[in-house]
Amino acid sequence: MNTQKRMAALRASGAYLGGQDASQAHQHIMRPAFRPAFHAQADGGNPACNIGAGQRCEHALVDAELNQRLYDYERTVRGRFRGIVDTLKAISAVQHESDFAERAQRLAQDRLGYALPQELLDDAWVSGLDMRALHTHCIFQSFKNSVDHTDADQAPWLDRMAITPEFLAACGYHTVDITPCADGRLQGLVPFVFRMAPNRNVYLKAYAGAMFDVEADMIDWAHRELERLTGGIPGGESQNYLKIAVYHFSSSHSHDQGCAFHASNDKQAVESAKQRLDELRVAIERTYGVGAAPAVLLVGLDTDHDSLRIHLPDADGDVNPYRYVDTAELYRETVALSAQAARAHIAQRVDEAQHMDGWAQGRGNMDAGMRSLVLALAEANLSQIEFVIHHHQGRYSVLGHDEEFICAGEATHYVQMRNKYYFAHLDTVEEGAADMDVGIKIFTGLNVRHGLPVPVLVHFYYSSRVPGSRDRALKRAKRVKAAIESRYPALVARNLLTCRMALSDRFDTERCVFVDEAVADAGH
Repeated sequence: MNTQKRMAALRASGAYLGGQDASQAHQHIMRPAFRPAFHAQADGGNPACNIGAGQRCEHALVDAELNQRLYDYERTVRGRFRGIVDTLKAISAVQHESDFAERAQRLAQDRLGYALPQELLDDAWVSGLDMRALHTHCIFQSFKNSVDHTDADQAPWLDRMAITPEFLAACGYHTVDITPCADGRLQGLVPFVFRMAPNRNVYLKAYAGAMFDVEADMIDWAHRELERLTGGIPGGESQNYLKIAVYHFSSSHSHDQGCAFHASNDKQAVESAKQRLDELRVAIERTYGVGAAPAVLLVGLDTDHDSLRIHLPDADGDVNPYRYVDTAELYRETVALSAQAARAHIAQRVDEAQHMDGWAQGRGNMDAGMRSLVLALAEANLSQIEFVIHHHQGRYSVLGHDEEFICAGEATHYVQMRNKYYFAHLDTVEEGAADMDVGIKIFTGLNVRHGLPVPVLVHFYYSSRVPGSRDRALKRAKRVKAAIESRYPALVARNLLTCRMALSDRFDTERCVFVDEAVADAGH
Protein backbone atom coordinates (compact mmCIF):
# COMPACT_ATOMS: atom_id res chain seq x y z
CA MET A 1 0.00 0.00 0.00
CA ASN A 2 1.47 3.44 -0.86
CA THR A 3 1.82 6.18 1.75
CA GLN A 4 -1.27 8.14 0.69
CA LYS A 5 -3.55 5.09 0.73
CA ARG A 6 -2.18 3.94 4.06
CA MET A 7 -2.71 7.36 5.63
CA ALA A 8 -6.28 7.39 4.34
CA ALA A 9 -6.91 3.95 5.81
CA LEU A 10 -5.52 5.03 9.16
CA ARG A 11 -7.71 8.15 9.12
CA ALA A 12 -10.78 6.07 8.34
CA SER A 13 -10.04 3.60 11.15
CA GLY A 14 -9.30 6.30 13.73
CA ALA A 15 -5.65 5.36 14.30
CA TYR A 16 -4.44 8.42 12.40
CA LEU A 17 -5.23 11.67 14.18
CA GLY A 18 -1.96 13.50 14.32
CA GLY A 19 -1.25 14.71 10.79
CA GLN A 20 1.54 12.21 10.03
CA ASP A 21 1.94 8.52 9.13
CA ALA A 22 1.60 6.65 12.43
CA SER A 23 4.22 4.09 11.45
CA GLN A 24 7.05 6.56 10.91
CA ALA A 25 9.81 7.17 13.43
CA HIS A 26 9.73 9.94 16.05
CA GLN A 27 6.13 10.93 15.33
CA HIS A 28 3.35 11.37 17.88
CA ILE A 29 0.10 9.43 17.70
CA MET A 30 -2.63 11.70 19.07
CA ARG A 31 -5.09 9.53 20.91
CA PRO A 32 -8.75 10.16 21.77
CA ALA A 33 -9.39 12.30 24.82
CA PHE A 34 -10.58 9.36 26.92
CA ARG A 35 -7.13 7.73 26.74
CA PRO A 36 -3.80 9.19 27.93
CA ALA A 37 -1.38 10.31 25.23
CA PHE A 38 1.95 8.65 24.65
CA HIS A 39 4.82 9.01 22.22
CA ALA A 40 5.09 6.17 19.74
CA GLN A 41 8.65 5.41 18.74
CA ALA A 42 9.42 3.39 15.62
CA ASP A 43 13.17 3.84 15.44
CA GLY A 44 15.52 1.14 16.66
CA GLY A 45 16.91 3.16 19.57
CA ASN A 46 13.64 3.46 21.48
CA PRO A 47 10.96 1.31 23.08
CA ALA A 48 7.72 0.44 21.33
CA CYS A 49 6.27 3.48 23.08
CA ASN A 50 7.33 5.96 25.74
CA ILE A 51 4.91 6.71 28.56
CA GLY A 52 4.93 9.86 30.62
CA ALA A 53 4.65 9.95 34.41
CA GLY A 54 1.31 8.64 35.60
CA GLN A 55 0.29 7.51 32.13
CA ARG A 56 -0.58 4.04 30.94
CA CYS A 57 -0.60 2.44 27.53
CA GLU A 58 -3.60 0.16 27.16
CA HIS A 59 -4.38 -1.63 23.91
CA ALA A 60 -7.88 -2.99 23.43
CA LEU A 61 -6.55 -6.41 22.36
CA VAL A 62 -4.17 -6.81 25.29
CA ASP A 63 -4.97 -9.25 28.09
CA ALA A 64 -4.00 -7.06 31.03
CA GLU A 65 -4.95 -9.69 33.61
CA LEU A 66 -2.71 -12.28 31.95
CA ASN A 67 0.11 -9.75 31.86
CA GLN A 68 -0.21 -9.22 35.61
CA ARG A 69 -0.22 -12.97 36.27
CA LEU A 70 2.87 -13.47 34.11
CA TYR A 71 4.61 -10.61 35.88
CA ASP A 72 3.83 -12.20 39.26
CA TYR A 73 5.30 -15.45 37.93
CA GLU A 74 8.38 -13.64 36.65
CA ARG A 75 8.96 -11.94 40.00
CA THR A 76 8.51 -15.22 41.88
CA VAL A 77 11.03 -17.14 39.78
CA ARG A 78 13.57 -14.34 39.58
CA GLY A 79 13.22 -13.78 43.29
CA ARG A 80 14.67 -17.23 43.94
CA PHE A 81 17.92 -16.12 42.31
CA ARG A 82 18.02 -12.45 43.21
CA GLY A 83 19.22 -12.89 46.78
CA ILE A 84 22.05 -15.34 46.12
CA VAL A 85 24.95 -12.90 45.94
CA ASP A 86 23.90 -10.80 48.93
CA THR A 87 23.29 -13.94 51.00
CA LEU A 88 26.73 -15.32 50.18
CA LYS A 89 28.31 -11.99 51.03
CA ALA A 90 26.58 -12.05 54.42
CA ILE A 91 27.79 -15.61 54.99
CA SER A 92 31.33 -14.68 53.99
CA ALA A 93 31.31 -11.85 56.53
CA VAL A 94 30.78 -14.28 59.45
CA GLN A 95 32.99 -17.15 58.30
CA HIS A 96 35.45 -16.69 61.18
CA GLU A 97 32.83 -16.83 63.92
CA SER A 98 32.85 -19.90 66.19
CA ASP A 99 29.27 -20.83 65.26
CA PHE A 100 29.80 -20.06 61.57
CA ALA A 101 28.28 -23.23 60.12
CA GLU A 102 25.04 -22.83 62.09
CA ARG A 103 24.76 -19.12 61.27
CA ALA A 104 25.45 -19.76 57.58
CA GLN A 105 22.71 -22.38 57.39
CA ARG A 106 20.22 -20.07 59.11
CA LEU A 107 21.03 -17.28 56.65
CA ALA A 108 20.60 -19.62 53.69
CA GLN A 109 17.32 -21.05 54.95
CA ASP A 110 15.87 -17.66 55.86
CA ARG A 111 16.87 -15.88 52.64
CA LEU A 112 17.04 -18.61 50.02
CA GLY A 113 14.81 -21.34 51.40
CA TYR A 114 17.30 -24.22 51.31
CA ALA A 115 20.40 -25.53 53.07
CA LEU A 116 24.00 -25.31 51.89
CA PRO A 117 26.36 -28.31 51.60
CA GLN A 118 27.42 -28.91 55.19
CA GLU A 119 30.93 -30.11 54.27
CA LEU A 120 31.75 -26.79 52.62
CA LEU A 121 30.86 -24.97 55.81
CA ASP A 122 32.55 -27.39 58.21
CA ASP A 123 35.86 -27.26 56.33
CA ALA A 124 35.93 -23.49 55.87
CA TRP A 125 38.20 -22.92 58.88
CA VAL A 126 40.94 -25.03 57.25
CA SER A 127 41.29 -23.56 53.76
CA GLY A 128 38.74 -20.78 53.67
CA LEU A 129 35.20 -20.69 52.38
CA ASP A 130 34.79 -21.98 48.82
CA MET A 131 32.58 -19.22 47.51
CA ARG A 132 32.70 -20.55 43.95
CA ALA A 133 31.27 -23.89 45.00
CA LEU A 134 28.62 -22.23 47.15
CA HIS A 135 27.59 -19.89 44.35
CA THR A 136 27.20 -22.76 41.88
CA HIS A 137 25.25 -24.80 44.42
CA CYS A 138 22.85 -21.90 44.97
CA ILE A 139 22.31 -21.38 41.24
CA PHE A 140 21.38 -25.01 40.69
CA GLN A 141 19.33 -25.31 43.88
CA SER A 142 17.33 -22.17 43.07
CA PHE A 143 16.61 -23.59 39.65
CA LYS A 144 15.60 -26.93 41.14
CA ASN A 145 13.23 -25.12 43.52
CA SER A 146 11.67 -23.39 40.53
CA VAL A 147 11.26 -26.73 38.76
CA ASP A 148 9.66 -28.27 41.84
CA HIS A 149 7.19 -25.38 42.08
CA THR A 150 6.33 -25.37 38.38
CA ASP A 151 2.71 -26.45 38.76
CA ALA A 152 1.88 -23.96 41.51
CA ASP A 153 3.83 -21.12 39.88
CA GLN A 154 2.24 -21.56 36.45
CA ALA A 155 -1.31 -22.46 37.46
CA PRO A 156 -2.55 -18.82 37.53
CA TRP A 157 -1.73 -18.24 33.86
CA LEU A 158 -1.44 -21.62 32.18
CA ASP A 159 -5.11 -21.93 31.21
CA ARG A 160 -5.34 -18.31 30.07
CA MET A 161 -2.93 -18.58 27.15
CA ALA A 162 -4.27 -17.14 23.89
CA ILE A 163 -3.07 -19.93 21.60
CA THR A 164 -4.36 -23.26 22.88
CA PRO A 165 -3.96 -26.84 21.62
CA GLU A 166 -7.56 -26.67 20.42
CA PHE A 167 -6.85 -23.55 18.40
CA LEU A 168 -3.75 -25.08 16.83
CA ALA A 169 -5.79 -28.14 15.87
CA ALA A 170 -8.44 -25.89 14.34
CA CYS A 171 -5.69 -24.25 12.27
CA GLY A 172 -4.79 -27.71 11.00
CA TYR A 173 -1.69 -28.56 13.05
CA HIS A 174 -1.31 -31.62 15.25
CA THR A 175 2.27 -30.77 16.24
CA VAL A 176 4.15 -27.48 16.53
CA ASP A 177 7.93 -27.94 16.56
CA ILE A 178 9.68 -24.69 17.51
CA THR A 179 13.40 -24.05 17.18
CA PRO A 180 14.52 -20.73 18.63
CA CYS A 181 18.11 -19.67 18.98
CA ALA A 182 19.73 -21.08 22.13
CA ASP A 183 20.27 -17.52 23.36
CA GLY A 184 18.83 -17.11 26.86
CA ARG A 185 16.80 -14.08 25.78
CA LEU A 186 14.51 -16.45 23.87
CA GLN A 187 13.85 -18.81 26.80
CA GLY A 188 10.44 -17.26 27.50
CA LEU A 189 9.35 -17.54 23.89
CA VAL A 190 6.38 -19.91 24.18
CA PRO A 191 4.36 -18.57 27.16
CA PHE A 192 5.46 -14.93 27.08
CA VAL A 193 6.21 -13.91 23.49
CA PHE A 194 3.89 -16.33 21.65
CA ARG A 195 1.32 -16.62 24.46
CA MET A 196 1.09 -20.28 23.48
CA ALA A 197 0.05 -22.89 26.02
CA PRO A 198 2.90 -25.34 26.69
CA ASN A 199 1.66 -28.87 26.05
CA ARG A 200 2.76 -32.26 24.74
CA ASN A 201 2.02 -31.27 21.15
CA VAL A 202 4.36 -28.25 21.29
CA TYR A 203 8.04 -29.20 21.00
CA LEU A 204 10.83 -26.76 21.78
CA LYS A 205 14.45 -27.49 20.83
CA ALA A 206 16.86 -24.59 20.77
CA TYR A 207 20.03 -24.45 18.69
CA ALA A 208 22.62 -21.70 18.42
CA GLY A 209 21.55 -19.39 15.63
CA ALA A 210 18.34 -21.47 15.21
CA MET A 211 20.48 -23.84 13.13
CA PHE A 212 18.61 -27.03 13.91
CA ASP A 213 19.84 -30.44 12.83
CA VAL A 214 17.89 -31.39 9.69
CA GLU A 215 18.39 -35.15 10.14
CA ALA A 216 17.29 -35.00 13.79
CA ASP A 217 14.22 -33.01 12.81
CA MET A 218 13.37 -35.56 10.12
CA ILE A 219 13.35 -38.22 12.85
CA ASP A 220 11.07 -36.08 15.02
CA TRP A 221 8.73 -35.51 12.06
CA ALA A 222 8.72 -39.23 11.18
CA HIS A 223 7.93 -40.17 14.79
CA ARG A 224 4.90 -37.90 14.88
CA GLU A 225 3.85 -38.96 11.39
CA LEU A 226 3.87 -42.59 12.55
CA GLU A 227 1.76 -41.66 15.56
CA ARG A 228 -0.65 -39.83 13.28
CA LEU A 229 -0.96 -42.70 10.81
CA THR A 230 -1.56 -45.25 13.56
CA GLY A 231 -4.28 -43.15 15.18
CA GLY A 232 -2.16 -42.01 18.10
CA ILE A 233 -3.01 -38.34 17.49
CA PRO A 234 -6.76 -37.66 17.75
CA GLY A 235 -7.87 -35.78 14.64
CA GLY A 236 -4.39 -36.04 13.17
CA GLU A 237 -5.53 -37.68 9.95
CA SER A 238 -6.56 -34.27 8.58
CA GLN A 239 -3.78 -32.20 10.19
CA ASN A 240 -0.19 -31.28 9.42
CA TYR A 241 3.12 -30.87 11.24
CA LEU A 242 4.32 -27.27 11.67
CA LYS A 243 7.97 -26.30 12.02
CA ILE A 244 8.77 -22.79 13.29
CA ALA A 245 12.28 -21.33 13.27
CA VAL A 246 12.88 -18.23 15.40
CA TYR A 247 15.91 -16.00 14.83
CA HIS A 248 16.52 -12.85 16.84
CA PHE A 249 17.92 -9.34 16.56
CA SER A 250 18.27 -6.13 18.54
CA SER A 251 16.69 -3.09 16.91
CA SER A 252 18.74 -0.66 19.01
CA HIS A 253 22.12 -2.44 19.15
CA SER A 254 22.19 -4.57 16.03
CA HIS A 255 25.98 -4.53 15.82
CA ASP A 256 26.65 -6.16 19.21
CA GLN A 257 23.42 -7.45 20.79
CA GLY A 258 22.11 -9.57 17.94
CA CYS A 259 22.68 -13.29 17.54
CA ALA A 260 26.17 -14.22 18.78
CA PHE A 261 26.25 -17.32 16.56
CA HIS A 262 25.81 -15.08 13.50
CA ALA A 263 28.17 -12.39 14.85
CA SER A 264 25.18 -10.01 15.25
CA ASN A 265 24.66 -10.07 11.49
CA ASP A 266 20.87 -9.82 11.22
CA LYS A 267 20.79 -10.54 7.50
CA GLN A 268 22.77 -13.71 8.02
CA ALA A 269 20.53 -14.77 10.92
CA VAL A 270 17.29 -14.52 8.97
CA GLU A 271 18.61 -15.99 5.74
CA SER A 272 20.29 -18.89 7.54
CA ALA A 273 17.09 -19.78 9.40
CA LYS A 274 15.09 -19.65 6.18
CA GLN A 275 17.65 -21.85 4.43
CA ARG A 276 17.44 -24.45 7.20
CA LEU A 277 13.64 -24.56 6.88
CA ASP A 278 13.98 -25.01 3.13
CA GLU A 279 16.47 -27.83 3.64
CA LEU A 280 14.09 -29.66 5.98
CA ARG A 281 11.21 -29.47 3.50
CA VAL A 282 13.37 -30.61 0.59
CA ALA A 283 14.87 -33.47 2.62
CA ILE A 284 11.46 -34.83 3.66
CA GLU A 285 9.96 -34.55 0.17
CA ARG A 286 12.95 -36.23 -1.47
CA THR A 287 12.80 -39.01 1.12
CA TYR A 288 9.06 -39.54 1.52
CA GLY A 289 7.53 -38.01 -1.60
CA VAL A 290 6.16 -34.72 -2.87
CA GLY A 291 3.58 -33.26 -0.52
CA ALA A 292 4.99 -34.91 2.60
CA ALA A 293 6.88 -31.82 3.81
CA PRO A 294 5.62 -30.07 6.94
CA ALA A 295 4.29 -26.53 6.98
CA VAL A 296 6.93 -24.00 8.00
CA LEU A 297 6.94 -20.54 9.54
CA LEU A 298 9.82 -18.11 10.00
CA VAL A 299 9.67 -15.65 12.91
CA GLY A 300 12.08 -12.95 14.05
CA LEU A 301 12.20 -11.73 17.65
CA ASP A 302 13.37 -8.24 18.58
CA THR A 303 14.91 -8.97 21.98
CA ASP A 304 14.77 -5.29 22.95
CA HIS A 305 11.01 -5.41 23.58
CA ASP A 306 9.83 -8.86 22.42
CA SER A 307 8.05 -7.74 19.25
CA LEU A 308 7.92 -10.10 16.27
CA ARG A 309 8.54 -10.17 12.57
CA ILE A 310 6.22 -12.87 11.23
CA HIS A 311 7.32 -13.97 7.77
CA LEU A 312 4.36 -15.00 5.65
CA PRO A 313 4.43 -18.26 3.68
CA ASP A 314 2.96 -18.22 0.18
CA ALA A 315 0.57 -20.78 -1.31
CA ASP A 316 3.47 -23.19 -1.81
CA GLY A 317 4.52 -22.82 1.82
CA ASP A 318 7.68 -20.88 0.96
CA VAL A 319 8.78 -18.07 3.28
CA ASN A 320 10.70 -14.96 2.29
CA PRO A 321 13.03 -12.81 4.44
CA TYR A 322 11.36 -9.64 3.13
CA ARG A 323 7.68 -10.61 3.25
CA TYR A 324 6.58 -10.10 6.85
CA VAL A 325 4.51 -8.10 9.29
CA ASP A 326 6.08 -6.33 12.26
CA THR A 327 4.04 -6.49 15.47
CA ALA A 328 5.69 -3.37 16.94
CA GLU A 329 4.33 -1.44 13.98
CA LEU A 330 0.95 -3.12 14.36
CA TYR A 331 0.88 -2.14 18.04
CA ARG A 332 1.58 1.50 17.27
CA GLU A 333 -0.95 1.60 14.47
CA THR A 334 -3.80 0.05 16.46
CA VAL A 335 -3.24 1.15 20.05
CA ALA A 336 -6.00 3.77 19.88
CA LEU A 337 -8.54 1.53 18.15
CA SER A 338 -11.38 -0.61 19.41
CA ALA A 339 -10.78 -4.37 19.47
CA GLN A 340 -12.86 -4.89 16.36
CA ALA A 341 -11.14 -2.12 14.40
CA ALA A 342 -7.70 -3.28 15.56
CA ARG A 343 -8.32 -6.85 14.40
CA ALA A 344 -9.57 -5.59 11.05
CA HIS A 345 -6.48 -3.43 10.63
CA ILE A 346 -4.11 -6.28 11.51
CA ALA A 347 -5.86 -8.57 9.02
CA GLN A 348 -5.62 -5.85 6.37
CA ARG A 349 -1.89 -5.41 6.96
CA VAL A 350 -1.30 -9.16 6.76
CA ASP A 351 -3.18 -9.36 3.48
CA GLU A 352 -1.30 -6.34 2.11
CA ALA A 353 2.00 -8.03 2.93
CA GLN A 354 0.90 -11.10 0.96
CA HIS A 355 0.14 -8.94 -2.07
CA MET A 356 3.28 -6.81 -1.99
CA ASP A 357 4.90 -5.96 -5.29
CA GLY A 358 8.18 -7.38 -6.53
CA TRP A 359 10.07 -10.65 -6.23
CA ALA A 360 9.17 -11.08 -2.53
CA GLN A 361 5.47 -11.45 -3.35
CA GLY A 362 5.54 -15.24 -3.55
CA ARG A 363 3.16 -17.59 -5.34
CA GLY A 364 -0.30 -16.86 -4.01
CA ASN A 365 -1.77 -16.59 -0.52
CA MET A 366 -1.00 -18.82 2.44
CA ASP A 367 -3.71 -21.28 3.36
CA ALA A 368 -6.54 -20.32 5.70
CA GLY A 369 -5.16 -22.25 8.68
CA MET A 370 -1.77 -20.55 8.47
CA ARG A 371 -3.42 -17.16 8.08
CA SER A 372 -5.47 -17.78 11.23
CA LEU A 373 -2.31 -18.73 13.14
CA VAL A 374 -0.41 -15.67 11.88
CA LEU A 375 -3.25 -13.37 12.95
CA ALA A 376 -3.41 -15.06 16.35
CA LEU A 377 0.35 -14.81 16.90
CA ALA A 378 0.33 -11.14 15.93
CA GLU A 379 -2.57 -10.33 18.25
CA ALA A 380 -1.18 -12.37 21.15
CA ASN A 381 2.21 -10.68 20.85
CA LEU A 382 0.61 -7.27 21.41
CA SER A 383 0.09 -8.34 25.02
CA GLN A 384 3.78 -9.13 25.39
CA ILE A 385 4.76 -5.78 23.90
CA GLU A 386 2.57 -4.06 26.46
CA PHE A 387 3.95 -6.36 29.17
CA VAL A 388 7.40 -4.96 28.43
CA ILE A 389 6.00 -1.41 28.30
CA HIS A 390 4.35 -1.65 31.71
CA HIS A 391 6.83 -3.82 33.58
CA HIS A 392 10.18 -3.09 31.88
CA GLN A 393 9.84 0.56 30.86
CA GLY A 394 9.23 -0.30 27.22
CA ARG A 395 12.57 -1.98 26.66
CA TYR A 396 14.54 -4.45 28.74
CA SER A 397 17.17 -2.79 30.92
CA VAL A 398 19.57 -5.67 30.18
CA LEU A 399 19.61 -5.88 26.39
CA GLY A 400 22.23 -8.61 26.27
CA HIS A 401 22.99 -11.77 28.16
CA ASP A 402 22.19 -12.23 31.82
CA GLU A 403 21.76 -15.99 32.12
CA GLU A 404 22.38 -17.92 35.32
CA PHE A 405 23.88 -21.12 33.82
CA ILE A 406 24.29 -23.26 30.71
CA CYS A 407 21.95 -26.18 30.15
CA ALA A 408 23.53 -28.79 27.88
CA GLY A 409 21.85 -31.82 26.39
CA GLU A 410 18.06 -31.48 26.38
CA ALA A 411 16.41 -28.32 27.69
CA THR A 412 14.06 -28.61 30.63
CA HIS A 413 10.62 -27.29 29.72
CA TYR A 414 9.55 -26.57 33.28
CA VAL A 415 10.93 -23.04 33.64
CA GLN A 416 10.51 -20.86 30.55
CA MET A 417 11.66 -17.33 31.16
CA ARG A 418 13.94 -14.81 29.50
CA ASN A 419 17.62 -15.09 30.40
CA LYS A 420 17.33 -17.93 32.93
CA TYR A 421 19.83 -20.12 31.11
CA TYR A 422 21.69 -20.53 27.84
CA PHE A 423 20.89 -23.81 26.12
CA ALA A 424 23.14 -26.07 24.05
CA HIS A 425 21.18 -28.89 22.40
CA LEU A 426 23.44 -31.90 21.92
CA ASP A 427 23.81 -35.64 22.18
CA THR A 428 27.58 -35.42 21.92
CA VAL A 429 29.81 -32.42 22.52
CA GLU A 430 31.34 -32.86 19.07
CA GLU A 431 28.04 -32.23 17.31
CA GLY A 432 27.13 -29.40 19.68
CA ALA A 433 30.57 -27.81 19.83
CA ALA A 434 29.43 -24.55 18.25
CA ASP A 435 26.57 -24.17 20.74
CA MET A 436 28.83 -24.90 23.72
CA ASP A 437 31.57 -22.57 22.51
CA VAL A 438 29.08 -19.71 22.19
CA GLY A 439 27.81 -20.43 25.70
CA ILE A 440 31.29 -20.53 27.18
CA LYS A 441 32.11 -17.24 25.45
CA ILE A 442 29.01 -15.65 26.95
CA PHE A 443 29.78 -16.89 30.46
CA THR A 444 33.40 -15.86 30.20
CA GLY A 445 32.03 -12.33 30.24
CA LEU A 446 29.26 -12.94 32.74
CA ASN A 447 31.11 -15.09 35.29
CA VAL A 448 34.75 -15.91 34.64
CA ARG A 449 35.95 -12.33 34.47
CA HIS A 450 34.45 -11.86 37.94
CA GLY A 451 36.15 -14.98 39.30
CA LEU A 452 32.99 -17.12 39.26
CA PRO A 453 32.82 -20.52 37.55
CA VAL A 454 30.63 -21.38 34.57
CA PRO A 455 27.76 -23.54 35.91
CA VAL A 456 26.77 -26.24 33.40
CA LEU A 457 23.73 -28.42 33.96
CA VAL A 458 23.87 -31.57 31.81
CA HIS A 459 20.23 -32.60 31.47
CA PHE A 460 18.51 -35.39 29.58
CA TYR A 461 15.01 -36.82 29.43
CA TYR A 462 14.14 -40.49 29.61
CA SER A 463 10.88 -42.43 29.29
CA SER A 464 9.68 -44.41 32.30
CA ARG A 465 7.65 -46.48 29.84
CA VAL A 466 10.77 -47.81 28.14
CA PRO A 467 12.85 -50.41 30.01
CA GLY A 468 16.41 -49.24 30.63
CA SER A 469 15.73 -45.72 29.39
CA ARG A 470 16.86 -44.02 32.60
CA ASP A 471 20.15 -45.92 32.70
CA ARG A 472 20.87 -45.01 29.09
CA ALA A 473 20.07 -41.36 29.75
CA LEU A 474 22.42 -41.42 32.73
CA LYS A 475 25.23 -42.83 30.60
CA ARG A 476 24.63 -40.11 28.00
CA ALA A 477 24.82 -37.48 30.72
CA LYS A 478 28.10 -38.93 32.00
CA ARG A 479 29.62 -38.94 28.51
CA VAL A 480 28.57 -35.37 27.81
CA LYS A 481 29.80 -34.15 31.20
CA ALA A 482 33.20 -35.77 30.66
CA ALA A 483 33.43 -34.41 27.12
CA ILE A 484 32.60 -30.86 28.24
CA GLU A 485 35.30 -30.99 30.90
CA SER A 486 37.76 -32.33 28.32
CA ARG A 487 36.91 -29.57 25.84
CA TYR A 488 37.61 -26.75 28.31
CA PRO A 489 40.57 -28.03 30.37
CA ALA A 490 41.89 -24.56 31.21
CA LEU A 491 38.63 -23.61 32.93
CA VAL A 492 38.49 -26.94 34.75
CA ALA A 493 42.08 -26.56 35.96
CA ARG A 494 41.23 -23.17 37.47
CA ASN A 495 37.99 -24.45 39.03
CA LEU A 496 36.07 -22.11 36.72
CA LEU A 497 33.74 -24.71 35.22
CA THR A 498 31.34 -26.83 37.27
CA CYS A 499 29.13 -29.53 35.73
CA ARG A 500 26.20 -31.25 37.36
CA MET A 501 23.90 -33.87 35.86
CA ALA A 502 20.14 -34.15 36.07
CA LEU A 503 17.46 -36.40 34.57
CA SER A 504 13.74 -35.91 33.94
CA ASP A 505 11.05 -38.40 33.01
CA ARG A 506 8.91 -37.39 30.04
CA PHE A 507 5.92 -38.64 32.02
CA ASP A 508 6.74 -36.65 35.18
CA THR A 509 7.78 -39.35 37.63
CA GLU A 510 10.94 -37.24 38.07
CA ARG A 511 11.62 -33.61 37.26
CA CYS A 512 15.22 -32.46 36.95
CA VAL A 513 16.58 -34.84 39.59
CA PHE A 514 20.30 -34.38 40.22
CA VAL A 515 22.12 -37.67 39.74
CA ASP A 516 25.69 -36.87 40.79
CA GLU A 517 25.41 -38.81 44.03
CA ALA A 518 23.63 -41.72 42.34
CA VAL A 519 26.49 -42.01 39.87
CA ALA A 520 29.04 -42.13 42.66
CA ASP A 521 27.08 -44.65 44.69
CA ALA A 522 26.61 -46.97 41.73
CA GLY A 523 30.30 -46.92 40.97
CA HIS A 524 29.72 -45.89 37.35
